[in-house]
Amino acid sequence: MRLIRGIFQADASASFKAALIALFCAATVSPACAQPQAETAPVAPRTRAEIAYSFAPVVKKAQPAVVNVFASRVERMPANPFLDDPIFRRFFGESGGGQGRSNTAQSLGSGVIVDPSGLVVTNHHVIEGMTDVKVALADKREIPAKILLRDPRTDLAVLKLTEGSNFPTMELGDSDALEVGDLTLAIGNPFGVGQTVTQGIVSALARTHVGITDYGFFIQTDAAINPGNSGGPLVDMNGRVVGINSAIFSKSGGSIGIGFAIPANMVKSVLAAAKSGGATVRRPWLGARLQTLSQDIANGLGMERPSGALLADVDADGPAATAGLKRGDVIISVDGQAVDDPEAVGYRLGTRPLGGQSTLEVLRAGKKISAQIKLAAAPETPPREQIKIKGGSPFAGATVMNLSPAVIEELSVQGASAGVVVAEIEDGSFAQQLNLQRGDVVLAVNDQKITATRDLAMVAAGRAYYWKITLARGGQVFTSVVGGQ
Repeated sequence: MRLIRGIFQADASASFKAALIALFCAATVSPACAQPQAETAPVAPRTRAEIAYSFAPVVKKAQPAVVNVFASRVERMPANPFLDDPIFRRFFGESGGGQGRSNTAQSLGSGVIVDPSGLVVTNHHVIEGMTDVKVALADKREIPAKILLRDPRTDLAVLKLTEGSNFPTMELGDSDALEVGDLTLAIGNPFGVGQTVTQGIVSALARTHVGITDYGFFIQTDAAINPGNSGGPLVDMNGRVVGINSAIFSKSGGSIGIGFAIPANMVKSVLAAAKSGGATVRRPWLGARLQTLSQDIANGLGMERPSGALLADVDADGPAATAGLKRGDVIISVDGQAVDDPEAVGYRLGTRPLGGQSTLEVLRAGKKISAQIKLAAAPETPPREQIKIKGGSPFAGATVMNLSPAVIEELSVQGASAGVVVAEIEDGSFAQQLNLQRGDVVLAVNDQKITATRDLAMVAAGRAYYWKITLARGGQVFTSVVGGQ
């Protein structure tokens, strides 16, 4: 080896050195030749061409399909009765009167075209509550868009451009193929300054407990994401959408390198629902309530670490019970993919199409068992019988529905299995003043049990000096009394 080292220190050609190594290794059993190691250490750019390496080809491929989304709605402010008086109008202005004033609410975000017919994916919070949507393309065209589907549970929405065709698109990639450290680009319209590209890496995968959506399973990236980037694509080095940028963690409002994107595989399920003409996304129903494992619970179950989702309750008629799952079982994988918590189970099942089966690996009494669960949507029994409450009761302006497994899934209702749930609140209504919220379950009014929407409509049509209302919200039940007529 001394001879080899000496020659290598000399000014020998690379081909001569390689030939010498091959000759030496062929004639010896030296351990140095057993497992030749390729040079993997990073090196600095050595030529002007290497210094000029750029993400420009990826950007050129992706950028034409990225759009800016402008959404708005006209809000009618309540009329001020004093402005009906000509003296008050003289001193406080002529506008208003008995008709009230109007105000325009606006929202700005980004989006990406995923179908040549003009289907655009963006965040639900970009168009939430909005009625008019326009989309600005990379070529400066502004085109009105129709909202095809809103999915608050994933914070995704699908728009349809109403003019033109054969639009530039981006392909949806496989977000499960991502690895921590992969290079990514974020494209969008931060702060409304215009289309911007930032670069970073995948910082983490399967981020849960973020508190952004019901399906809390995010790609974390340090590619700079700022207000206005919402709805824009997270792009891989092949120019494919691997996520939809949704939120940032920041105390200042600007990027500090912690951004979250909704995985492309979840986007695919929402897009499929929009293409099929569905008003909502129907997903597989587990029929069980899941609980996060603590270290104490894991110790009690004989587990080394708290990884998986504990079945805290099982619906007797749900798919989980049919598959033989029991209270106390711990789901540790879905279709071979490990799950660490209930959010991961929800995501894995939520990206599966209806009609097939999934294999759950379950830990029961220290032993692993396999269960086949049918991928069926939650039943709507009883029918929702949607009603908008009118009149002068505190519920006026609330749209309510009967509670069923399907509605519980749709509205993410917690802590109630029967009653009437609030689905929508009209702006400026008595229900809004009462602070009713979407997902509230009305259990009783004036000590009368409410089991169906017609019960609430009948009670609300009456007159009362006070209203005693019992609600379930977020797993808690409380009663309040408000004044009546």
